[in-house]
Amino acid sequence: MNIGRAVLSLTAVTGLVALSACSAADASGGDGRLKVTASFYPMQYLAEQIGGGHVDVTGLTKPGTEPHDLELTPRQTGELGESDVIVYLKGLQPAVDDAIAQSGVADTVDAAALTPLEDHGTEVDGHHHTTGDNHSGDEGGEGDHGDEEDAGADPHIWLDPVRYAKVAEGVGKALAKADPDHAAAYAKNTTALVKKLDALDSDFVNGLKNRTSDTFITTHAAFGYLAERYGLVEEAISGIDPESEPSAARMKELHTLAEDKGVSTVFFETLASDRTARTLAGDLGLKTAVLDPIEGITDKSAGRDYLEVQHSNLQALRAALGAK
Repeated sequence: MNIGRAVLSLTAVTGLVALSACSAADASGGDGRLKVTASFYPMQYLAEQIGGGHVDVTGLTKPGTEPHDLELTPRQTGELGESDVIVYLKGLQPAVDDAIAQSGVADTVDAAALTPLEDHGTEVDGHHHTTGDNHSGDEGGEGDHGDEEDAGADPHIWLDPVRYAKVAEGVGKALAKADPDHAAAYAKNTTALVKKLDALDSDFVNGLKNRTSDTFITTHAAFGYLAERYGLVEEAISGIDPESEPSAARMKELHTLAEDKGVSTVFFETLASDRTARTLAGDLGLKTAVLDPIEGITDKSAGRDYLEVQHSNLQALRAALGAK
């Protein structure tokens, strides 16, 4: 009788353990890892670096796809709702913002809420540029270049290593909240990544010393925060939206500016069209080079990850600005 009860109790306990283990596996993607969905590469990079082996990260934006233009399939929208954590940047991809709002996922990390966004894309004192003092964090102004709808908060915060480090810290805290059992690992990985980003910041500061020019021309206004951080002036052919077309007045202004400021190089990107940039460079007899906004890593990227491509960007800026 007692033996029978013991067997029955053991069976019940075993069943409960199996049931709870199954539930835990279901909540974490079936293999015990936290299911994290990242909206595009810079968010995916943070989740992978901080999460390590404890997370299963899915990126919504395929390499080589322009993130601004992303449209989600019904399947992607459905899978989004199965995430444990979503890491995204509100305002960059409207389709993603809408899907997240309807997903019902409790643990979401909005990078735009972790560091203040600034309005790059509005005309300031008749000029279309972003400028700033070294490490000042003060506001800059970037032209809308004839496209009023293009004005507004600039989402490209990841190109400033200091702002990106703030986002990394927020992602680390979110992963720890969703998966307390591995909080120590997430904290350790966050600290290691922030240290690397601090070193990258120092590399930019030191690498851009003794430059002969502050001004560079880009295809679209992606580098406002980077320019502001290091006291540079970004002159963009298009505005925040890489698809916007520059006005004739803007092109004329760039011709004058390039001559006045001693601009040597017109930068284009790997994902956006380089047609206008190459035309402008050809008209002015300037060099062309790549300055990568790191919205995705492809075979054409000058590096295998965020840090490597940022170092390539630094070398390209050094050459264009005459840094010794």
